[in-house]
Amino acid sequence: MKKSITIPFILQSILTPEEVETVAKTAGYQDKARKFTLHTLLQYWCVAAIQEWSGYRAGADCALASGLPAVHYSSFSGKAAEVPFAVFKDLFHLIVRKCNRETRRNLRIPKELLLVDSTTMTVGKTRLPWAPYHGKRAGVKLHVALRAETGQPLRVVETVGSRHDGPVCEQLTDPSYIMVMDRAYGKLERIDGFKQSGQSYVIRLRDNVHLEKPRALRRLTPTGFSDSSRSDL
Repeated sequence: MKKSITIPFILQSILTPEEVETVAKTAGYQDKARKFTLHTLLQYWCVAAIQEWSGYRAGADCALASGLPAVHYSSFSGKAAEVPFAVFKDLFHLIVRKCNRETRRNLRIPKELLLVDSTTMTVGKTRLPWAPYHGKRAGVKLHVALRAETGQPLRVVETVGSRHDGPVCEQLTDPSYIMVMDRAYGKLERIDGFKQSGQSYVIRLRDNVHLEKPRALRRLTPTGFSDSSRSDL
């Protein structure tokens, strides 16, 4: 699979099917489906945004691997066209109101989140000749580690605009926080280093990364091969 995510599980912890049904009724929509419900459609939309599904047919094919119930793509597209936009708008506002300290305690997140990203500021090439960027532009970049709870920066590193984000994030690490980063920081050697140093992190992997589940080796016995260590035998 391309990415390892737990979006459906997290959404279930924040927004229950009963709450989704209540919001729908308030907006004047009655969900009559038994299998592909409004709550399931909401999960589909969240995973579609994370995995960048190209369409309904592709999404229906990827759903099972993402922990979602399998449905035909026509059911997906039909349900999407049926539910009014106002329902999802109200659900979004409800999620925003619930993303507070109480929700964090319920999810049992052990540490505060540290958001890591960069911003590039460009000007004309003649104004900053020591910081060439692209073409006739020059630029500087701020690499920021932002505390999610307070909205305050914890650490800032300044570089020229052409500097890649990846190596700089190592100056922003802090084992007291869970670092949240995008795929620009997803170098496998760096992730191995995080594991060795005890740095907690959430990162979106690149599209060309594939995760393989380790399997136990078969043992040779007097009567032949034994695989008793595997749970499926």
